[in-house]
Amino acid sequence: MQHKPKEKVRKKKIVICISGMAGSGKSTAAKRLAEHYGLKYYSGGDALKAIAADMGYKIAGEGWWETTEGIRFLEKRLGNLEIDRKVDEKLLEWANQGGVVLDSWAMPWLLRKGFKIWLETSEKVRAQRLAERDGISLDKALNILREKEAKTKEIFKKLYGFKLGEDLEPFQLILDVNLLNKDEVYEALRMAIDNLIIKNTESGNRSKTGRKGIN
Repeated sequence: MQHKPKEKVRKKKIVICISGMAGSGKSTAAKRLAEHYGLKYYSGGDALKAIAADMGYKIAGEGWWETTEGIRFLEKRLGNLEIDRKVDEKLLEWANQGGVVLDSWAMPWLLRKGFKIWLETSEKVRAQRLAERDGISLDKALNILREKEAKTKEIFKKLYGFKLGEDLEPFQLILDVNLLNKDEVYEALRMAIDNLIIKNTESGNRSKTGRKGIN
C-alpha cells in the first residue's frame, strides 16, 4: 500500500493529538506517526521535564516520572499550577501552526481543532508494563501508578475542570490497546489517520477547486 509523500501531508497543516494514561504507549505511537507523516512532534511530558531540569531536578530516562524525583516534581506542580499552564500555552501555540503530532494530556480538552485519539489501557496492563520495564513487583508498580495518576488527575481537575481518563468526550477515536503490541497500535492509528484525516482533507481541497457536474 502506497502512502502520500511526507511533504504533501505536511502541507495540509494537520494536527493530531494522542493521549492516554501512563503506560498506554502514547509517546511511542506519537513519535512513530510524526516520523511517518513528516510532522513535528511535541510532548507535554518532555516540556515539563525541561522545566524540572531548570529547577534543579535530576532528570533520568524513560521511567523518570515514576522515580522519587519525578513524584516530587509532580507534587511541586500540584502546588504551582502555573508550571503546567505555561507548558500547555506553548503546546497550543505549536498546535496553531499546524503540521504537528502532540503527545499531551491537556491538549484534547484545550484544542478546538485537530484529530484527538485516546489509547484505552487497563490499569493492570499498564502496571505490568511498568513492572517489566523497571524490574519491580506488580504490586509496587500498581502503587506507583495510582499515586502518580491521583496527583496528575488533581492537577488537571484544578486547572481545567476535566477528569483525566474518565471524560473522553473530546476524542474522535478511542482505541483499546490492551491486546495490541506497539506495531499493531501504530498500524491501527496510521490506517485511521489515512482514512479519516488525509482522505477527507484531500476531498475538501478538491471541492474548493470545483467539481465537474454529474449527468
